[in-house]
Amino acid sequence: MGDSDTLTRTREDTALDVPWNVVVHDDPVNLMGYVTHVLMKVFGYDEKKAAVLMLQVHQQGRSIVWTGEREKAEFYTQQLQSHQLKTSLEKAS
Repeated sequence: MGDSDTLTRTREDTALDVPWNVVVHDDPVNLMGYVTHVLMKVFGYDEKKAAVLMLQVHQQGRSIVWTGEREKAEFYTQQLQSHQLKTSLEKAS
């Protein structure tokens, strides 16, 4: 490298490092048992954990069902939506 050469360093967007939440929202269509079943299938949760999350959705209107890296959160969001669950992705606070 000569004296006038500049070394450029690329930084990834720090927003990618922030944990992301997968949120399931209440809807008038899906039955509670179905939501529980889907959470067990997609995440591998046992019935008790899936039922607790489903009750949060039912009683509070939403539940954070998973938190982690963005790419995996996007994958889980897509999986839940493919099962017709109303789902969104948000930055964890």
